[in-house]
Amino acid sequence: MKIILLHGLYMHGIAMHPLSGRLEEAGHDVLNLSYNTVKPDLPALFGKMDAFINGEETAIVAHSMGGVICRTYLESGAAMAQYVTKVVTLGTPHKGSQVAAFFQKVGIGDFMFMDASKYLLPDHEPSWPKGSELYSIAGDLSIGPATVLNRGVPSDGTVLIEETKIDGMYSMKYSP
Repeated sequence: MKIILLHGLYMHGIAMHPLSGRLEEAGHDVLNLSYNTVKPDLPALFGKMDAFINGEETAIVAHSMGGVICRTYLESGAAMAQYVTKVVTLGTPHKGSQVAAFFQKVGIGDFMFMDASKYLLPDHEPSWPKGSELYSIAGDLSIGPATVLNRGVPSDGTVLIEETKIDGMYSMKYSP
């Protein structure tokens, strides 16, 4: 299967390199994309995704902001978006980021997030586009700014677990 990897905010594709290697060893064709997270060139990024998909069933694994970029791709009407059948997001703030909202409120959000603000601070509550199954994995080992800003609210330290839930996502229960 073809798999596209998208990294999170302030990261580089190198962060997804270990996962890319394991997926390739398992026989998958992997595109590990790097992109400027604070000034994403979506036409160029989506063009690379379309060229890789090339009419074949594809999955996307995306970390944090990469999941928001993935949803934007699927909503964009990109030529090959219809071939994305499964998406796994890892700590993606689908509903927006309270941490980003805090930095925006104190006046440094535009400096910190630049163009990414419109993806991290949506003006409406988004839903998952039809056509692909979304599986969302969210952690609760709270190490990061959300721990201080949102005491007692389950998070991974940056993204609140509640922010990762979106209408239209596939729901599974975990039982240890």
